[in-house]
Amino acid sequence: MEIALSLHGRVAVALVLYFAIVGLWGLVLGVRGLGPTAGSRGAIVVAEIGAVGQGLLGIAVFALGRSPEAIHVLYGFALAAAMPLAASLVRDRAPRGQTVALGFAALFAAGLAVRGITTAR
Repeated sequence: MEIALSLHGRVAVALVLYFAIVGLWGLVLGVRGLGPTAGSRGAIVVAEIGAVGQGLLGIAVFALGRSPEAIHVLYGFALAAAMPLAASLVRDRAPRGQTVALGFAALFAAGLAVRGITTAR
């Protein structure tokens, strides 16, 4: 139980940092007038895989007997849904607009991860 809980906490911190870096990367690309690159799209996919993996770790912690608050679970679902939703909403924008919007969405996801951490008990 303690190993799963510790891993869940460590992955949460890693997700905050990773989403923040991806978000800043997107904003820098946008300021330079560029659209999403293959690398930035790949980084978003990796972040999403990490968010889903974090959710699976959370389910494992729950299965081992640790019950989270409902708001913590809500932040987890919002984190997993944020980037796919953002990507679907910006699909028809100009390339530069896509990059900036996805950058802000990644920063928003980092904020959701921080809120998830602060609601953990």
